[in-house]
Amino acid sequence: MPRTLRWVLMLLPFALWGTAMAAMKPLLGGASPAMLASLRLLPAGVVLLLAARLLGRSWRVDPVDWPWLLLFAAVDGSLFQGLLARGLGQTGAGLGSVLIDSQPLLVALLARTLFGEAINPVGWLGLLIGLLGILCLGLPGEVLRHWWLQGPPALQGQAWSHGEAWMLGAAAAMALGTVLCRYATRRSDPVAITGWHMLLGGVPLLLVAGGEALLRPETVSFWPHWSPLEWGLMAYAALLGSALAYGLFFWFASSGDLTGFTALTFLTPVFAVLCGVLLLDERLGPLQWLGAALALLSVLLINQRGRIWQAGGRTELVPP
Repeated sequence: MPRTLRWVLMLLPFALWGTAMAAMKPLLGGASPAMLASLRLLPAGVVLLLAARLLGRSWRVDPVDWPWLLLFAAVDGSLFQGLLARGLGQTGAGLGSVLIDSQPLLVALLARTLFGEAINPVGWLGLLIGLLGILCLGLPGEVLRHWWLQGPPALQGQAWSHGEAWMLGAAAAMALGTVLCRYATRRSDPVAITGWHMLLGGVPLLLVAGGEALLRPETVSFWPHWSPLEWGLMAYAALLGSALAYGLFFWFASSGDLTGFTALTFLTPVFAVLCGVLLLDERLGPLQWLGAALALLSVLLINQRGRIWQAGGRTELVPP
């Protein structure tokens, strides 16, 4: 694959995720979080399996990979998407984005422990700069300027809510799911495994949505009450923000430098902000420009950490 095309495909999932969350948030007014999550996963899983067949890839899951696939589906499918959808309706877009996009730090720790990926001081510096960048992009300037002085009043009277807890849990689930993907694709095709994990992960969410509708029929409706435009947003989140984005993400995550690739998550809020500038005629403030610059710098440092460290006269230490 040409290097330029590879980089475009690597960046595409994060560009799609930058707008998919914005598309999903207004849909929670007409559907339960569990139903929203299942409608994001189930159609995407079908599309990915059809795409795998059209590409000549095998649907077969090796018997050795089945236990890992079931765990992958439970953690990254059911748990992650369920927590994300529930947290999306209870938290602001800014802080929620910061929490969900912090998962490269968790992935780096897991990759270092399980796969022995070398993360030298340059890499750790890049991860911290990336986290600072998404803070600048995701949080209002008033919060960053006055939180340490004013505490909860700077966060509109609430320092922490259930929504932020859901989003932090979703970030942990996605980080663990990213690592589990490697175990589930040892002998099976990554595209097919991603499709199967979406189908298997979406079924429990659909059952949860049905149970909620039976237990609370006066407040929870099983089938969404959406306008044609809202169904279009759902289609975008499922087909582009899930099928295409997750298919590419787990294809790249199944091999290569896991820490460097997942560090591109720091660019997700950058793409979201740029989308607002191009489509909604929004303007970036100095703090957001700083956040975008820090996010780009972090990706550069993390992906070039080996070369930078060696250029400084150090030798990369790779654990046995």
